Amino acid sequence: MIDIEDDVVLFEVVEQHIGLVTLNRPAKRNAVNGAVARALDAIVKRTEADPAIWAVVITSAEGPTFCAGADLAEVAAGRADELSTPDGGFAGFVEAKRVKPWIAAVKGSALGGGLEISLACDLRVVSTETIVGLPEVKRGLIAGAGGIYRLPRQLPRAIALEMIATGEPIGAARAEALGLVNRVVPADQVLEAALGLARAICANAPIAVRESLQVARLAAEVPEDVSIAATRQAFERLVVSEDFAEGPRAFVEKRAPRWTGR
Repeated sequence: MIDIEDDVVLFEVVEQHIGLVTLNRPAKRNAVNGAVARALDAIVKRTEADPAIWAVVITSAEGPTFCAGADLAEVAAGRADELSTPDGGFAGFVEAKRVKPWIAAVKGSALGGGLEISLACDLRVVSTETIVGLPEVKRGLIAGAGGIYRLPRQLPRAIALEMIATGEPIGAARAEALGLVNRVVPADQVLEAALGLARAICANAPIAVRESLQVARLAAEVPEDVSIAATRQAFERLVVSEDFAEGPRAFVEKRAPRWTGR
């Protein structure tokens, strides 16, 4: 179990191999305070260490906002440093070392830190009403929790620079057309759509998924020769796993594979 202060973040294993994280401060638009950051930091570490968890979905309590970013009342009270953790960065999450896939299930707006949390995930499902943006420059700030370098990796350069420099958001339909999000569905279907993606991931060999994602995540950041070396290293780790033998065996025997994650 994870000891979470005041239930500001909820965690449960909702299906075999799938964890569900819920930001739970609806009265504060699910903004990040110190307790949220510490909770997310602990949850990331637990899910990474738990061999039974193969994918994680992060969502939020009901309301018009997925996450309002930093709790400005905490910042005004001089507690801004509590909104980050040494291992996870802002929200205990955006800089956390993770090999397992995370999917953001976004109902409502994801602006500033809320968008940055979703950008730190691998996949994003949003509602038809969702808007996303980085309004920090309108407040004399920068999107320092990953937004100003992750958004240009996800969008065409000119679009990303426009959003960063103007602080203006875009809607769900345009975000999907530009490839920023994976699915746009009605708000009451967001969580189920995200869980559907998690199920599709968990139908595959978990080690193969993790090794593939680690190389894919590097692709936009490093030269091709580094990606080639990383791919070879991933294959060397994969080839000694039980699942590496199980996949071809199941194909030959004309049955569904029984993945163990070992």
